[in-house]
Amino acid sequence: MGDFEAIYIEHFNNVYKYVFSLCRNEAVAEEITQEAFYKAMEHIDRFDGKCKLYVWLCQIAKNTYYTYVKKQKRCIPAADADLSKEETGRFENELLEKEDAWKLHKLLHQLKEPYKEVFTLRIFGELSFSQIGELFGKTDSWARLIFYRAKKELRRDFDEDIL
Repeated sequence: MGDFEAIYIEHFNNVYKYVFSLCRNEAVAEEITQEAFYKAMEHIDRFDGKCKLYVWLCQIAKNTYYTYVKKQKRCIPAADADLSKEETGRFENELLEKEDAWKLHKLLHQLKEPYKEVFTLRIFGELSFSQIGELFGKTDSWARLIFYRAKKELRRDFDEDIL
């Protein structure tokens, strides 16, 4: 148990940031991260070392989050969900008006993968390019390139939308 406690201490903050980048809700991110570590502890014998431990933990957290989202969709009708009350990120609050932030989120939602996830992880999850590269099994240069392309596409679409 002591070894897993060290794993928890070392990786909790980064896994939490990753989950937060997916859900944009502190309470949900905390809950999902806790559950992901619980699952990891139960199944630590399944970790085969083919990837870094951090990547394995993020994969568990991502699957846990997707399961959570599926359950929420069954419980709450989409018409009842008040998305306007969701927290906006620090990035949007500092750089954009609320209307511009909404436009940016709509454009981000339309981005293809992996551009959308890389941009989200970098801006909202505040992950380094090397961490993002690890999650995808790629290099930090790949993550930088994908982020640059996503940013360029968002900027182009954003400017077109304003005109």
